[in-house]
Amino acid sequence: MTLPLFEEPQERSGPRRVTLVKLSAELGRFAAATGLLAVEGEVHRPTLSKGGRVYFTLRDRAAQVTVTVPRSKMQRSRVVAGERVLVVGRLEWLSDRGQLQMVADEVSPVGAGAIAAMLAETRRRLGRDGLLDRPRRPLPLLPRRVGVVCGADAAVRRDIEAVVAQRFPGYPVHFEETTVSGPGAAVSILDGLSRVVRRPGVDVVIVARGGGDATSLLPWSDEEVCRAVAACPLPVVSAIGHEGDRPLCDEVADARCGTPSIAAGLVIPDRAVLTARLDAALEAAGARAGAVADRAGHVLAALAPARALDSGLLRAEGRLARAGQRLADAHPRRQLDAAERRLAAVDWRRPVTYQLGEAAGRLRADARHLHALDPRRVLARGFAVVTGPDGRVVRRASDLGAGDVIGVELSAGRVAARVETVDPGSTPDPTQGQS
Repeated sequence: MTLPLFEEPQERSGPRRVTLVKLSAELGRFAAATGLLAVEGEVHRPTLSKGGRVYFTLRDRAAQVTVTVPRSKMQRSRVVAGERVLVVGRLEWLSDRGQLQMVADEVSPVGAGAIAAMLAETRRRLGRDGLLDRPRRPLPLLPRRVGVVCGADAAVRRDIEAVVAQRFPGYPVHFEETTVSGPGAAVSILDGLSRVVRRPGVDVVIVARGGGDATSLLPWSDEEVCRAVAACPLPVVSAIGHEGDRPLCDEVADARCGTPSIAAGLVIPDRAVLTARLDAALEAAGARAGAVADRAGHVLAALAPARALDSGLLRAEGRLARAGQRLADAHPRRQLDAAERRLAAVDWRRPVTYQLGEAAGRLRADARHLHALDPRRVLARGFAVVTGPDGRVVRRASDLGAGDVIGVELSAGRVAARVETVDPGSTPDPTQGQS
């Protein structure tokens, strides 16, 4: 757009008359139309306003302009009286003051000494906040996708793609191209890092650029860029410049490499090595499984389950037979002793025949009672004698556990069984309280 105030001179009868408001508006439009500028000069008389803005005069031998740095841009600006700086910003016309000034986006030092001083100050602030010695995050062994923030320089991208083709052809890599040096590069790097982190599947990020002088690498020492790298939710590998170049970004990243190619080799897995490791792991797992199976086979063979079960059953049968014999011996003897005591108490004065008949009746009754108490008669009525694994007679279900082998003595023969479940029940034990 051509502004009427600055049109080429034309033949006219007299000057073009404009109002002061219109003149001010045209000057404002002209200032805005100049766009983003980068101007070099010396800082003169910097002052800090109450609102946090910094004002200074940027001057050289023959000209000067007023520069203001907004508070939000101070983290990216170094304003020291007497230093030579490069100011990146836009012109602004102040109608109320009739003054043209430059609003800075960033103020970078020019010259090795000033750059070194700026880097030292930034390093102190980063170290004070614990970003230089923070724990480094491990790099993933097999990232789903690798994100790369780099410039439009074809050499960096070509180096990384060559490493991918050599180590793992076709491995997914996403390139995010951005401005990596010059005015506005720090903002562009921040935007590129933010975009690559949001990319689905990216598990690790490489920030890379080729070599350069200290001035061209300054954006990679920008404090905001360094803090963004440290705060990145994904591990970051820094590959800025060559081996001798050490921007501050290298000091806050999770890993630092001398070149983009080395960084790619660190992040991109080697397919052949992975395959060999998987084969070795499978072979080792198979060998361990075989060894476990062999040991289990030897243990089972040594146990001889059938022989052990037969031996246990024989022992249980012996204990059951001895227990039955003890019962048969004990009960009849007690009954016979009682019968003898009753016979001794017979009244001999009564007629002998009567007494003999009465005694014979009692004897027959005792014999029937004794016969009824015979354990074999009890078993004949459908009852059974159960013995536990230790051969003792089981009186309570709680004396057994699931899986125990028990012996069951029937009226004819014996049975061995295994307990499946145990229900102790709530019926009181009739043997409790007996001596």
